Amino acid sequence: MLKRSRPTSNLEELCRQRIMILDGAMGTMVQQLKLDERAIRGDRFAEHGKDLKNFTDILCLTHPEKVTEIHRKYLEAGADIVETNTFGASPIGMVEFDLPLELVQEINIAAVECARRATEEFTRANPNKPRFVAGSIGPTTKQTAISTNPEDPAFRGVTYQEMVDSYYA
Repeated sequence: MLKRSRPTSNLEELCRQRIMILDGAMGTMVQQLKLDERAIRGDRFAEHGKDLKNFTDILCLTHPEKVTEIHRKYLEAGADIVETNTFGASPIGMVEFDLPLELVQEINIAAVECARRATEEFTRANPNKPRFVAGSIGPTTKQTAISTNPEDPAFRGVTYQEMVDSYYA
């Protein structure tokens, strides 16, 4: 007689049992929304001095329902894990957009809330297939491996320790 194993929500155990599916690219899904600069900014950042269209992480604050819907689409397609919309939400990642560093934590928390909302909905609907949230950290426009200054091959726009500190912020 086969013994049925009970459902588990332990990610490590599930990874031993089967292949887990990670969602796809957030950026291309955001592009499909066809939001212009004004829409991305929302009321809160309407007067911000720099373009924010290429900083899609801000949508977690200005359009959290749209970010949550993107997560839902990946979960509907079979993803077990969705990544937060925080690819550039670090001090170094945000510097080019002239956003205050106080927003780093706010954006990251809002992004987790968007992803968690979607995963909890899907897990409640099917407790035998729990869904998970993974934090996303992306590269920045800064380089530690190669020089970004053709006149100075030793130049680095950021130190390794600054990158470490940025990801811990």
